[in-house]
Amino acid sequence: MDLGSKKPDESLKREDFIQNLSYDSVIFGFNGTQLKILILEYHNTGLYALPGGFIRKSESLDYAVKRGVKERTGLDHIYLEQFHTFGSLKRSDSNAMKRILEASDYDLKTHNWMLERFLSVAYYALINYDEVAPEPDALSDSINWYSINELPPLMMDHTEIVEKALQVLRDNLEKKLVGMNLLPSKFTMKQLQKVYEAILGEELRRTTFQRRILAMDILTRHEKLYQGKAHKAPYLYSFKSNGANKSQKQKTITQN
Repeated sequence: MDLGSKKPDESLKREDFIQNLSYDSVIFGFNGTQLKILILEYHNTGLYALPGGFIRKSESLDYAVKRGVKERTGLDHIYLEQFHTFGSLKRSDSNAMKRILEASDYDLKTHNWMLERFLSVAYYALINYDEVAPEPDALSDSINWYSINELPPLMMDHTEIVEKALQVLRDNLEKKLVGMNLLPSKFTMKQLQKVYEAILGEELRRTTFQRRILAMDILTRHEKLYQGKAHKAPYLYSFKSNGANKSQKQKTITQN
């Protein structure tokens, strides 16, 4: 749970936040072969969770999420999308939250509002894996990349949140061109295919994939990438910078 840079002696006042509402963020990155997400490990508890936090009364929900993701990744221009609200009667775990606060020497009497039931608005973020400098929050020892197929046991309903995020990401794969936010500005057709395979969780036939992508008319072909035998050098591509595509790549959220 993101408390920013707050220390145990700096209380977080209930009246500063929207009551019983939080957010969780599924931050996706692609390392060239695997789709990964960032996971926090809370201090001295053995508990793992998605990065998340509370919403101040002085900021919008979207801005709070953007702020939190920036604090965890160091990145400013981030593609974010709200995809679901989680509100099960059983989703909150006051005992786990109590352990987390006690492990970091937070006064339970002052911060007892954090032990209540919270609804969580979930977002997914798409970022360039190579540009991230992961930074844990005030309650965590670490924040690390994990393959979506090798996640540690997550607290509360965070596994369900990840599964829902992946489902939505797959649904959006072509209509929102999510691959463009996970790759460098120029890439090979093989790299693009690897992104699709990592998200879908299945291998794709190379010729069929290339034919289908080129038929969509979303790519611009550039020079060849020479890394060995010249006759085998693949072409580099980029997504066409028309208005629709550009809005996906540059989508940022501002406070309102």
